[in-house]
Amino acid sequence: MKTLRTLFAAAALLIASAAGAQTYTPSEGNLQARKDFVNERFGIFLHWGIYASYAQGEWYLNTGKLNKDEYAKAASGFYPAKYNAEQWVKAFKDAGAGYVTITSRHHDGFSMFDTKASDYNIVKATPYGKDVMKDLDEACLKEGLKLQFYYSILDWIREDYPIGDSGKFSGRKGDAQNYDSYFAFMKAQVKELLTQYHTRALWFDGYWDHRKDAVPFDWRMPEFYDYIHSINPDCLICNNHHIAPIVGEDYQTFERDLPGRNEAGYSAGQEVSTIIPVEMCQTMNHSWGYSVADQDYKSVGTLVRLLAQCVSMNCNMLMNIGPQANGELPAAALERLKGMGEWMKVNSESIKGCGPGPISEQEWGVSTAPLGNSKTFYLHLFKSPGAVIEIPVAKRAKVLSVTSLADGSRLATKKVGEKLFVTVPGELPADSDYVIKVNLK
Repeated sequence: MKTLRTLFAAAALLIASAAGAQTYTPSEGNLQARKDFVNERFGIFLHWGIYASYAQGEWYLNTGKLNKDEYAKAASGFYPAKYNAEQWVKAFKDAGAGYVTITSRHHDGFSMFDTKASDYNIVKATPYGKDVMKDLDEACLKEGLKLQFYYSILDWIREDYPIGDSGKFSGRKGDAQNYDSYFAFMKAQVKELLTQYHTRALWFDGYWDHRKDAVPFDWRMPEFYDYIHSINPDCLICNNHHIAPIVGEDYQTFERDLPGRNEAGYSAGQEVSTIIPVEMCQTMNHSWGYSVADQDYKSVGTLVRLLAQCVSMNCNMLMNIGPQANGELPAAALERLKGMGEWMKVNSESIKGCGPGPISEQEWGVSTAPLGNSKTFYLHLFKSPGAVIEIPVAKRAKVLSVTSLADGSRLATKKVGEKLFVTVPGELPADSDYVIKVNLK
């Protein structure tokens, strides 16, 4: 079996050959960061900004067709008095997450960190006056979670941003569009993110804003990525552009969809990379940013089954929460985190450090297996397969044990040729994921 390092090195060569003269060779630290990222499997996504004050989701400036100057008045009243980064991170860690990706700047142009590139930020434009990202960075370091930053490459308020498909009603004059100027602004901000915090990855969004341009828009992404890697070669780069990976990217993300599927409508034609790590991002309810009207949260069972599905497809799950304007995480989100944590305490060995198992997705569920270990695998039963489940195994394989991760009890088995029959408990937990561990010799 090829090692991850070999696969990642091959990835660099394949991407380079596909891009002609453009090349990218990941650093040793970058390759290790990718390996760590894959082993963690579960991350928390946070969409937080002054849009939380309106409680209408992160796109409210655009969907509400608001004037940017009127919208910006929310900054003068933004005071997250109940924000406690340590409590946030502890809840994430207890849920079993290994990393946090948070919006440093969304499409509304407001920066949630201390930046010299714009006064429109949480330190200078709000009465709160403190850098929430600094506190989050310190809390992540304390608890051993990795910090990653979402960063929007489109902007609905800056006059130098070349106007695309969204944000057309914000009141921009449109007579000062200059991508050279805007590109320099982005470079200044990402440098701050890379030097002021312990940033493992940058997660970009907004590339799709110019997808309808008559003349293809040149975002200059390879140049941007080279600049980032010149500051920190180990930094991972991801871009939610809904297309094939671009030279310089270190992992691929899928929005609201499992890799290779397009149920949400964002991934049409987006091939799944086999040479860099893959992630899917999904909301707990229906909204990314906090929405007071959206209380339709997915159940704990739904979320743990989605996590297991991701791992069975060699994919990470980035689960989103929209914090409230006062700095608290919604009670419904905390309940889900607690429930996931209770499940992970028992079943995390079938998630962390795992990938696809030997059995493809079935009507009853999926299988996962420790990366690099062909002797152990896990069956994730989303629903009862009947009294007995039939598993294909090698004819010469010897079954050492088949146990329930829930309580460690041994399950009755019978091996006939290349089939292993496992007796399933009569009643499985409702709305959950019952995990069976199979050890072979």
